[in-house]
Amino acid sequence: MSDILEGLFGSKEKARLLRFFLQNPDQLFSFSEIVEKNMLKSSKTRSEIATLFKIKFILKRTKKKKIFYELNQNFNFYPELKKLIAKSNVYPQCKSLSKIGKIGNMKLAVISGIFINYQKSKADMILVGESVSKAKLKNLMNNLEAEIGKEINFVLMTADELKYRLNMLDKFILEFLEGPHEEVINKIPGLRQLIANRRN
Repeated sequence: MSDILEGLFGSKEKARLLRFFLQNPDQLFSFSEIVEKNMLKSSKTRSEIATLFKIKFILKRTKKKKIFYELNQNFNFYPELKKLIAKSNVYPQCKSLSKIGKIGNMKLAVISGIFINYQKSKADMILVGESVSKAKLKNLMNNLEAEIGKEINFVLMTADELKYRLNMLDKFILEFLEGPHEEVINKIPGLRQLIANRRN
């Protein structure tokens, strides 16, 4: 979907900025924060920010002599753009999801929340694995957040922790796995049956 948005809006920079502001409608961001969070180049971002400000998609705020930007929720096409972003189901088009298996010995990677536009989910992702590289995990999350335009709420645990939490009928885990979700990686045999058995 990110490729489609880039085609519609002319560039990766503009597509990411639109998504970013629409996903975070009530927050103020400095220029450096915008560049960092979206993993964009300053020069191109500055040009796109100027364009978005010119058409009044974003507004400028000055706090302590520093300039911040925020979404203009009175923008003429705000409702339509918000619906478009909501419909742009990030999974499975989100390129960085394919790199989850490279951060360690991953047994399970399940997504919900922001990835499938399921707002009731208490998390966006559950990762279960061993020997997970903190550096690779951080890099993965940075890339995912840049693609999606919003901070990802994720939980990381080992296979033993997952088994323990299922045995304890952990409400969070059961609700997540029984609710709407997508499996990116599943190397845990009979997981669905395991969940069903815990409920009986």
